[in-house]
This record gives sequence, structure tokens and C-alpha cells, in this order.
Amino acid sequence: MTKVALVFKCSLLLMTCCFLVSTMETSVQDKADAGIPVTTLSPPEGNTTFLDGTTWCVALAGVSQIDLQNALDWACGLGMSDCGAIQEGGKCYEPDTLLSHASYAFNNYYQQNGNSDIACNFGGTATLTKNNPSYGKCLYAAPGSDRSATPPLSKHKSSFLWWEIVGILLLLYKGS
Repeated sequence: MTKVALVFKCSLLLMTCCFLVSTMETSVQDKADAGIPVTTLSPPEGNTTFLDGTTWCVALAGVSQIDLQNALDWACGLGMSDCGAIQEGGKCYEPDTLLSHASYAFNNYYQQNGNSDIACNFGGTATLTKNNPSYGKCLYAAPGSDRSATPPLSKHKSSFLWWEIVGILLLLYKGS
């Protein structure tokens, strides 16, 4: 088998695998999007931000740690809340407590999904507050802030994957 034929077969196999992975990512993304409340331009029913000023969504102290962990996992997973700041080394990692991390994730989800009461429930583990929970370098998103409308990075993953494929194919072609 010639080197060119081998490169061609490897390229074809790589493209097929990447297509399947990207198709699965899209399917998972579509399913995740189906469970997320849609942000509207008009205030949703129960919206307190427009009625009494700025509000934030925080985790309730004293709730079951298991329920709180499950809600945090959902917010950072299917809820697609930006949880980078509560990862080790992030601006909001300290204090490294479940309550603190859940509060940050819950508020990001709440701000990205229209500030409605229903976007701050998390199975009864969260509540609204008028007190800004930001501290030190850890800034919680608020209505109108850039972070309250920023889509999660995961929505841009598949286009990056295709650029990686193109780069690999070019390297394989150049090496043959």
C-alpha cells in the first residue's frame, strides 16, 4: 500500500469518527437545550428583577448536601451554567464549599435564563436575594452584565473540532 493511499484511508477514518462525535454532540446539545428555559425580551411571569431592583440567586443554607450537589451538577452540566470560576484556581473557588460553589453556579444560570423565579429553584435548594453575593475578585453576574448573557463555551466546541481535523489532514498530506 502506498503512503498516499494510507494517508487517504487514515484521513477518511478520522473524518468519519469526527463526524460521528460531532453528530452525537449536536444530539446531546439539542436535548440539553430542550430542557432549558428560553430567555424572552419581555419579563417572564414572576420576574422580580424588574419589580424590586436587582436580585441574585443563591443556594439555601441548611438544605440536604446531596440535593445541593445534584442541583450543582445539573447547573454546571445540562443547565450549561458557566462554572469555570468555581474550578480549582478560579476566582470563585475559595471558599471551597458546596454552598459557595452552588450559589455561584445557580446565579449564573438564573442570570442567563431571564431572572425568573423558576430559574432560581433547583429543586428547592436555592432562593433569591437582593444582597449582592460578590466578594473580593469573585463577581457574581447581575442583570445587564456581560456575563449574564454570555453563552457557554461548549456551544463553540464542534467548530474547533473541525479545525483540528483540517490541521491533522494538512500535516498528513504535507508529510506524504
